Amino acid sequence: MKKSSVLLTIGLLLTAMIFSGCAGGGALSDAAGSGGAGGEAAAKGKKIVIGAALPDFSDKWLSYLQDGMKNYQKTQPDVDVIYVDAQNDANKQLSQIENFISQKVNAIMIVPVDTVSAVDMVDRANQAKVPIVVVNREYPGVDKATSYVGSNSLTSGTLQMEEVAKILGGKGNIAIMNGQMGHDAQIKRTEGNKKVISKYPDMKIVLEGTASFDRAKGMALMENWLNSGQKIDAVVANNDEMAIGAIMAAEAAGKAQDILFAGIDGSQDAFEFMKAGKLKVTVFQNADGQGKGGLETAIKAARGEKVDKYVDIPYELVTKDNMEKYMRKQ
Repeated sequence: MKKSSVLLTIGLLLTAMIFSGCAGGGALSDAAGSGGAGGEAAAKGKKIVIGAALPDFSDKWLSYLQDGMKNYQKTQPDVDVIYVDAQNDANKQLSQIENFISQKVNAIMIVPVDTVSAVDMVDRANQAKVPIVVVNREYPGVDKATSYVGSNSLTSGTLQMEEVAKILGGKGNIAIMNGQMGHDAQIKRTEGNKKVISKYPDMKIVLEGTASFDRAKGMALMENWLNSGQKIDAVVANNDEMAIGAIMAAEAAGKAQDILFAGIDGSQDAFEFMKAGKLKVTVFQNADGQGKGGLETAIKAARGEKVDKYVDIPYELVTKDNMEKYMRKQ
């Protein structure tokens, strides 16, 4: 009897331990238990889970932004981040946000595929009481998100065009290469360009078209412009990739030396073209800073801490004179 009692006691203890182990769960189980209330998870010592919805893993500049998130994540041992790629599909990104909500993550970070669908995504997170931080791409109504972390695109277009005007001595024919139409960066950067041009009677816009932030499309658009026979003194592009495409087309036509090229973002490829004297102007958009700032803000929101509605990561003008400083930042 005594032996049977001992065996029974051991069996009961083992059963209790098994059930206790099952209850521990992984990172997502911890998040699910919080019901989306990050503050509760942090208070109970549970791991915080952040969902990061990015538009395109293959985009070079956005890869720098993701690196900024990952580097900051390494400093936060109590935080797990789930990264998902929408592959530039707004419907796919909406589905990813819904999945994050159903998994009961503690907060969501999103770089929207487009600014129209972003409104619905933020609304769904708000309805589920999950903090949502929008990074990089601003849009009307972004104030409904928990926070916006990014840079003011109007400032970048203004800085870019002011430097172009300075180099040209306040006169010349300008060709503006737009990014994806309707995108906040396209609208605000071009607006900044045009506000500066309006101050100079001897500067005028002679050509304007879209290349959707894409190098190959920038090259094709520049080929069309060169074939038009229109005199161009400067190509001012909404981003570096289009500017590089334009440079490549002009080089192929033997006309690159006659045209000033300007971009925005301060990518590593852009710095290589600047070092070679082919790109004269870019404006540094701090991808690492936006990534770090976005994750830092999301973690604070998940913990129930107060966060700023607008976290500004400033743009900075880059020319060949100061580019070395910025080459180390990306």
